[in-house]
Amino acid sequence: MAKELSRCQQIERSIITTYRKELWSPFILAVKKYRLIEAGDKIAVCISGGKDSIVLAKLMQELQRHSEAPFELVFLVMDPGYNAENRRKIEENADLLNIPINVFESDIFAAAESAASEAPCYLCARMRRGHLYAKAKELGCNKIALGHHKSDVIETTLMGMLYGGQIQGMLPRIKSTNFEGMELIRPLYCVLEQDIIRWREFNGLEFIACACKFTEGIAAKNGELFSARQRVKELIAELKKENANIENNIFQSIHNVQLDTLAEYKKDGKKYSFLEKFSEKR
Repeated sequence: MAKELSRCQQIERSIITTYRKELWSPFILAVKKYRLIEAGDKIAVCISGGKDSIVLAKLMQELQRHSEAPFELVFLVMDPGYNAENRRKIEENADLLNIPINVFESDIFAAAESAASEAPCYLCARMRRGHLYAKAKELGCNKIALGHHKSDVIETTLMGMLYGGQIQGMLPRIKSTNFEGMELIRPLYCVLEQDIIRWREFNGLEFIACACKFTEGIAAKNGELFSARQRVKELIAELKKENANIENNIFQSIHNVQLDTLAEYKKDGKKYSFLEKFSEKR
């Protein structure tokens, strides 16, 4: 008689069975294509408590079990000022999913709101990353893994064009300029957000959202905070009704940039113009 699986085992199994095509396969594709993980790595998987970072943690655990190249994992949770309910939810989910989290605290929510009261999100994100790098390095890690997924990459590309006046992507792997020997990797680079949502709903899981006091305050006042990312999400959803390949087309576009067709572009901070080569042609 087959042994009955625990809830955690059932959830883990769904990643490599029910959602193998949507989660496991694109995760492995990103790891291999962009050479994100190497033998001897000690990786801090950064967990915010949301769906993306949790599925990342489970995928990384699964990879560690089957990888021929040995590597270590640390599951890092920074509490930037969560309320008691959100902190408890993170800890309960970690316990349910057998993720041995390492929690440390900071006052980032308060500091970001004080320094940039109108729109603290960008500052908050930068401060979070700095704290995570520092803690990961303290623990002997050489990489931090974040839960940015394929949908984030696509939306960031469009946001840059529509709201920033630039074509700018999001790299799957970055060397830190402030923490020597440290790298940032994005193993969910090829995983779509909608598939993470489907996995979450299939397993009846509940995770926290942003959870910062700034967005809580907006909600409490029944106010509306314009979000360029949300607007782009809506735009993509609308375009998908006409063309189901919209997301993949945008994603592939940042892998197929035709520099010869651009009027200007930047490389390593230096600006180049098509006129430089144009004047050389006879």
